Amino acid sequence: YIIGDVEIGEGSSIWPGTVVRADMGKITLGRHTCVQDNSVIHGDADVVIGDRVVIGHKVLCHAKRVGDRVLIGSGATVNDGAEIGEDSLVASAAMVLENMSIPPSSLVVGMPARIRGPVGERHTELIRTTCDGYVRKAQLYKRQGTLESALDDWAGPN
Repeated sequence: YIIGDVEIGEGSSIWPGTVVRADMGKITLGRHTCVQDNSVIHGDADVVIGDRVVIGHKVLCHAKRVGDRVLIGSGATVNDGAEIGEDSLVASAAMVLENMSIPPSSLVVGMPARIRGPVGERHTELIRTTCDGYVRKAQLYKRQGTLESALDDWAGPN
């Protein structure tokens, strides 16, 4: 469901079961950003999510701002007013507390979330390849018109 004042950037995708609810402020998703299945994006004010962001499966995101090239892992919670700096990775199941400010290039883990250190090269590559994969999948689904034909193309020849 996409409800309210939502702006979705070019090449971005919102996957099945996701709710983007902008009834209390505008939600802006940047370019080539993907919001994976069963996630919720909502905020008590405007929410800005940058370019090339990967929001994993079942993420609850109430962030104020998520910078460019961020991955928020499956099952993570980002509470009201939080800000996540660009090039960061929030690990699966992490819980970012209200109004927490995560500096750029941070690896964030735990419940409650703590900055574990800088994002490594393998994390940067993970963000890039995951984003690229979802951009390609969304393009295939759009071109093919059906999930079944897109999956056939994705799998390639037998």
